[in-house]
This record gives sequence, structure tokens and C-alpha cells, in this order.
Amino acid sequence: MHQNLLIISFLIVTSTSIQADEQNALDCLIEPHDVVEISSPVQGILETVSVERGDTVKKGQIVAKLKSGVEESNVRLMKARAKMEGDIHARKADLELKKHNSEQLESLYNKKLASLHEFEDAKTMSVIADYEHKKALELYHVAQLELDHAQEILDQRHLKSTVDGVVVERLKSPGEYVEDQPVLKIAQIDPLNVEVIAPIHMLGSIQVGMDAEVTAEQSADAVFHARVIVVDPVIHASSGTFGIRLNLPNSDHKILAGLRCKVYFNKGNGSALPKT
Repeated sequence: MHQNLLIISFLIVTSTSIQADEQNALDCLIEPHDVVEISSPVQGILETVSVERGDTVKKGQIVAKLKSGVEESNVRLMKARAKMEGDIHARKADLELKKHNSEQLESLYNKKLASLHEFEDAKTMSVIADYEHKKALELYHVAQLELDHAQEILDQRHLKSTVDGVVVERLKSPGEYVEDQPVLKIAQIDPLNVEVIAPIHMLGSIQVGMDAEVTAEQSADAVFHARVIVVDPVIHASSGTFGIRLNLPNSDHKILAGLRCKVYFNKGNGSALPKT
């Protein structure tokens, strides 16, 4: 009899604990951290799309290209011009020669061995040579800027991912004309967002930086640890609720976006799920 009472007491305590957990749990939805549509800043014919739906991409990775034969040719031309340093060397050698002649004639003029006219001519030629050398340097700098400009135009025809993520939709295929329509849709799934709608009586008890534990319908036994990053400062008047967003790390991509979930906030001695 005594043993039966112990079992009944244990079941009552366990049932009460489960009910407390369920009362403290809130429904939530796991979503991508961001979903971006990759489009081209310029018009053109799509030449290649190097990724498919489901492919993992890195930030900065080229995922598609427009036809760019003319732009590539222009870059090669500008590279050739940017390497042309011969004129600079020639102008520098001429400058050194003219300066040497000017210095010699100045010495001869001071010794009354050269006329003022000869000295002034040599000095003028030295000044002109200096200007020509500076002009060659400026033209070389302009060639570098033109190369940068040509490269920038070419880069605009290379579509790059702006996030680390997964391709969720391919909207265009090679050969299609691209204007302002997106070519790919990419979801950033590390980290994930956990979106929660909380009742108004919880306002003030949930703070940014608070830890929470999340269970997903994918696997109710697994517990994932998240952190509050947004608590909406505005109440939804008609429903008496406010929004909360949590950051959920997902480096191994094991947690799927789009799943419904439950969230348990760790509020000191509150009833959070045990860690696994």
C-alpha cells in the first residue's frame, strides 16, 4: 500500500511538471535568417548559372554570369595600357639630361663662358622636360583608373551571392534576357530565426540576450539552444500579443527552416527543458 502511494505521488508530481512546462512553452516558427534575391545591376543575356536548387553557396561566390565578351576585351586592353611604363622612363631620362645640361650651362654662364641666352634656353628645356615627366606619370595613373573602371563594369556582369546560404529557387536559365528580374533566391540558414508571438502578460519578462530552448517538430527529442535578439516594443492591439525573435545557430545545417516549434525561456528558476 505504501509503495502504491509513492508511485501515485510520483505520477502526480511528474504530471504537474509536464503541465508547467507546457504552460511555459510558446509556439514558434523556425525561419531562414534572411532570404535574398540575386539580380543583375545591368541588362544582358544570361550566359551561365553555376548553381542549382539545394546547392550551398558562400558569400562572394559567383553564381551566374551575363555574356561579357566586349567587357572582357576592354579589361585586357586597359591592362595592357596600365603596364605601359616606357614613356615614363623615357621622360625621366630626358628630364635628367636636360637638368644636367642646365646645370652645366649655369656654371659656364657664371664663368662668362656661355651667353645668357644659352643658359635660359637650357633652363627652359629643363622645366619643359619636368612637365613632360609629370604628364607621363599622370597618364599612367589615369590608365590605372581606367583599368579599375573597366574591371568594375565587368564585375557587374558577374552575379555573386551576398550571403552564405542555400539556393532555394532558380528563376532564370542561360540564354534568357535579364533586366531587373531576380535570377536566384538564396536563403541564409546559419543562423536561423525563431519567430515567437507572446501574450502581453509576458511583456517585460522576456529580455534581449535571454537564453531559451527550442524543440522542433522535426525531432521533438532534440533540444536546441537559442538566444533572444529582438523583443518588439509595439503591442498588436487586436490580439494583445507582441513579437519575439531568437537567434538559433545552425552551422551543421541539421535544423530545417520552415518547421513549427516550441520555445521554453530560461527565466532563472522557470521550467525550461533539461539540456541534452
